[in-house]
Amino acid sequence: MSIFKRRTGPAADPLLGKPASFGIHRYMQGSSNLFEENRLLKFAIAGLFGITAVLGAVVYSSDQNRRTVVVPFGASGDLYVTGSKPSTAYLSAITRNIVSLSGTYSAYSADRQFQELLSIAHPSAYNSMRDNLNGVLDELSNNPTLSIATYIRPDQPVTWTETQISVPVEKVRVIGGVIRKFRGTLKIGFVVENGRFWLTRLSEENFNAEIR
Repeated sequence: MSIFKRRTGPAADPLLGKPASFGIHRYMQGSSNLFEENRLLKFAIAGLFGITAVLGAVVYSSDQNRRTVVVPFGASGDLYVTGSKPSTAYLSAITRNIVSLSGTYSAYSADRQFQELLSIAHPSAYNSMRDNLNGVLDELSNNPTLSIATYIRPDQPVTWTETQISVPVEKVRVIGGVIRKFRGTLKIGFVVENGRFWLTRLSEENFNAEIR
């Protein structure tokens, strides 16, 4: 004999013996509860997306304002890059280095200096800068006594924008004992990506010879 009793009567069907309106009311109540649960679920999902968006914005902002401190050996001052903006001291230091590497050289030092200069050339500008510097190396090979010295002029201000540094310079050219001096502006194009300074362009403008 089975030990389980078969459920019969009113307990087997909760709607048995109830009026038809009770079933309708029970169905509508269940649907209402399900709708309320879905609405709460949608609200929770929307809130989650909102929190995710806010956190993403905070992380992005923090990354943009993150300060990368760059202090070369023997240097002093506030040399840093915040996001994509280098400090004034950083721009001043990098300007002096670029002027020295690109503007003061001889047949014995130019190749090494130009290689160092190309190490900060942006990939998009690397080939054109390399070709220009190779042209200078060819000139030096044909004139081994040629040497160039370039100085930042103290009587004129160095100015910069977000992508370019304008440096007033004096260039002294010596070849075969003959000295000539020139004055003009060295234009340094640059971009800062992920806290790193990249050189994009070097050009000389408005250079005039001085006769003394």
